[in-house]
Order: sequence, then structure tokens, then C-alpha cells
Amino acid sequence: MADINVVPYIDVMLVLLIIFMITAPLVTQGVKVDLPQASSEPVPPSDLTPLMVTVDIDGNYYVEHGENPKSPVDNETLIAKVQGVMKYKPETPVLVGGDSNVAYEKVIKLMSLLQSAGVPGVGLLTEPVE
Repeated sequence: MADINVVPYIDVMLVLLIIFMITAPLVTQGVKVDLPQASSEPVPPSDLTPLMVTVDIDGNYYVEHGENPKSPVDNETLIAKVQGVMKYKPETPVLVGGDSNVAYEKVIKLMSLLQSAGVPGVGLLTEPVE
């Protein structure tokens, strides 16, 4: 008999196919993301001084307006200060800054608080302001 028995090869191929079908979705779930580096254009100069709100690595918020701009404020104080500024000068640009190691969740929470205070949009600081 000169024919080659291909049944064992087909069995091996089906087993390998099943293994790859099972492991492929497991491998693609943990995707490493490298965020793009982009140059940013500076904010155009305005007659209004921007309101800067920052968050440090511990999640403390700072509003550079009023008394003690270097002391942390709680959520209610932050909202009250921002609402006061937006009430009298609604065109005031609001800039959000944060420590490079701060959790993304803290920045999103800060932006949510600013939205609830009536801020229509924010700018993100990429360099320290001097």
C-alpha cells in the first residue's frame, strides 16, 4: 500500500486549531498602550487670567484663586470657588494641571467637579506655569 495515512495529521491540526482558538482571545485582553507624544500649541493670550486648578499625587485639589492658593480644598469649596469665578467672569479659561504620577481617576473626578460647577470646557496643562 503506497498511500500515506493523513488521519493522524488531521487530528493534530484540529487540536492545534482548538488550542489557538482558545488562547488567542486570552492573549489580546492585556494590551499595552503607549500614549502618543504630541506637541501642543500654547493657549492664545487673553485679557482674562486663567483659573488654574491642580491635583497632586495624593488626590488633593488646589484652586489658585482667593486666599491660600497653595492649600488644598475639599470638593464643596472647589465647586464654590469655581462657581464664584464663573458667575462674574463666565469667559474665564479654566486650566487643569496634575502631577505626572496622579491616578487618571483623580483627574477625571476633578473634571467632573468642574463640570458640575458650570465650567463649559477645560484646558490641560502640559508644562509648569511660572
